[in-house]
Amino acid sequence: MRRAVICGAGIAGLAAAQRLDAHGWDVVLVEKAPGPRRQGYMIDFFGLGYDAARKMGVLPRLKELGYRLDEVRYLDESGRLRARLDYERFGRVLDGRLLSIMRPDLELALRERVADRVDLRYGCGVTGVENIGDGENIGDGENGGDGENGGDGGRDGDGGDGGGVRVTLADGTTLDADLLIGADGIHSAVRRLVFGEEERFLRYLGFHTAAYVFDDPEVYKAVNGRFCLTDTAGRQMGLYGLRDGRVAVFTVHRAIDPALPEDPRTAVRRACSTLGWLVPRALEHCPEPSEVYYDQVAQIEMPRWSRGRVALLGDACGAVSLLAGQGASLAVTGAYLLGERLATADPASPAASPDSVESALARYQERWRPVVTEKQKVARSGVEWFLPSSPARLRLRRLALRLMNLPGPDRYFGTVLIGKSAATLESLSGTR
Repeated sequence: MRRAVICGAGIAGLAAAQRLDAHGWDVVLVEKAPGPRRQGYMIDFFGLGYDAARKMGVLPRLKELGYRLDEVRYLDESGRLRARLDYERFGRVLDGRLLSIMRPDLELALRERVADRVDLRYGCGVTGVENIGDGENIGDGENGGDGENGGDGGRDGDGGDGGGVRVTLADGTTLDADLLIGADGIHSAVRRLVFGEEERFLRYLGFHTAAYVFDDPEVYKAVNGRFCLTDTAGRQMGLYGLRDGRVAVFTVHRAIDPALPEDPRTAVRRACSTLGWLVPRALEHCPEPSEVYYDQVAQIEMPRWSRGRVALLGDACGAVSLLAGQGASLAVTGAYLLGERLATADPASPAASPDSVESALARYQERWRPVVTEKQKVARSGVEWFLPSSPARLRLRRLALRLMNLPGPDRYFGTVLIGKSAATLESLSGTR
């Protein structure tokens, strides 16, 4: 039986595990965290990812776990409504293929699909990668990176005769497999081991973001049923009610230094201290640092997504950042497409053979990378829309939001925000 090791039990890794299992692969899914991540924020799940979730049979469960939001509201420091976006209208722009869901709930739905079918190991990260057959150690993180002109920094990277990979885990265990997939996020260990250090591929976009959850019945009553954002420049907080009566918080602020703070709770309080409305109350409820999700806002850009029998997936190779608002959707889509390409791949075939694992990985990148690249460009061009840098730009966003609530301009601005790619799941996967 064909065997794959997937590093990272987040959205991309869980979706890839489901697809490979569906196509007859034996899957070992490893995750360095001790258990499923509890922190996260509300995401809009739409487009190609929505279509992929339907194909995977997980869409009904996502709808069960999802939330119905009536509108997005932008409020000033006094709580006065300054702009709004009708969610139903936005959904029509997307032909109804839209749902809002907490990131941990999306992972839960995907995890339920594979929990009793794959070997899922928490508290177990990858520390080494070696090609089987030629004995080449591609896991030293120094000689395995990409060259300046986009070629491989080491050998050609064709995996020799396609013997597979040997994966060493943090507990000393070694696993022999036909394929290793690094789906371990923007700070991927697999990418560092095989392709080189993170700074070679990371494009910092100038923001830090955080998320946490707290209990406050009065705040819950004020925000439930809608996504409420501060109408502010340079820094912003969003609040929305969860079905268990708690309030979820999302923050983003401009930061010149990409380095993450030692104490995220203090950093969040300092960044948002000047915001009014319900923000001071939300900051009082900010939990212990270990309960706060905190990270930089960045993208990953790489000339190649695979080397031999090692492939990268999701944020590990093509993070679009939260500015694009499509990271989860793209992660599920990428996993689906990778699974379809590997459906008939034969690990025993030479790398140059059309039915080899290496050829499947090359076709996956050829079809999917242009879409990801376009979404990254859309995110970078929409920085001022996402978080205006001045009061003047803030006023322009208010005007655009008013126009988005009118027939005609809504589709134009929707296209500006989500991109122009007309690719379908069928065209990308090579099926009709």
